[in-house]
Amino acid sequence: MKRGLGVLVALAAVVTAVAVSAQVRVVSDLDYVAGQEYAEKKDRLDVYVPPSAVNAPVIVSIHGGGLRQGDKSGHAFVGQRFASAGNVTVVINHRLSPGVTHPAHIEDVAAAVAWVKRNIAKHGGDPNKLFVIGHSAGAYLAALLVLDPKYLSAHGLTPKDIRGVVPVSGFFYVDRPGVAPDRPKDTWGIDAKVWKAASPAAYVNRDVPPMLLLYADGDDAWRRQQQGEFVTALGAAGHRAAEVRMIKNRTHNTVWSEMAKADDETARAILEFVTRRLSSTR
Repeated sequence: MKRGLGVLVALAAVVTAVAVSAQVRVVSDLDYVAGQEYAEKKDRLDVYVPPSAVNAPVIVSIHGGGLRQGDKSGHAFVGQRFASAGNVTVVINHRLSPGVTHPAHIEDVAAAVAWVKRNIAKHGGDPNKLFVIGHSAGAYLAALLVLDPKYLSAHGLTPKDIRGVVPVSGFFYVDRPGVAPDRPKDTWGIDAKVWKAASPAAYVNRDVPPMLLLYADGDDAWRRQQQGEFVTALGAAGHRAAEVRMIKNRTHNTVWSEMAKADDETARAILEFVTRRLSSTR
């Protein structure tokens, strides 16, 4: 009898999850670069709208893939997960190497965020409640977006237009082992000075938006080390709104891919961060 009850509870949970997902409205393939057409829809984004969204928080998500692979189509679970929790969620594409090299990737991200600021109110989101999250290389891009202000400045924005950033298993020192020195040279080029200039850590300052760094206990050692070094560097610069948290029993991939689950720790940490930052004056 207990086993039968457990099965019924599990089935009810599945039905509820499906019902919630069904209520989320998806607006697909919106073009965020006016006057151009990128191959494979890399200038497009998808908007996941919660039921009856009005002035809702906004989460922009950047996929991982080493700046060389990945597509928003494989990250619908992110849009569904956060939209079902009441956030208008935007899952974006950007161009990939070897078709382009740095800084094209981050320029695309800045253009997508600028589009969101201008247009998200039409989809029930509040542009003044904007957060950016990303995984792996997407986490790197999320951090670079708010650390090096020139990319947002090209669109008349500043890092202060973003309420918070959550890099998940990202990297912040492009010139270090594990990143540019050990990767294809058509991503950041061959100049070590460019690698350093492409690093979020090169621009640490006290006025960076609040950040929550998440990473997996199963991440590579070099990646785990970068989390602590980066938070320490922010603190040394006078920044007081950065947190770092390890997600246990996860790999580099599952720290992100498990977010579809209702009890996932990564998703819960992101949602709690958004709630805290919206209730804070900082």
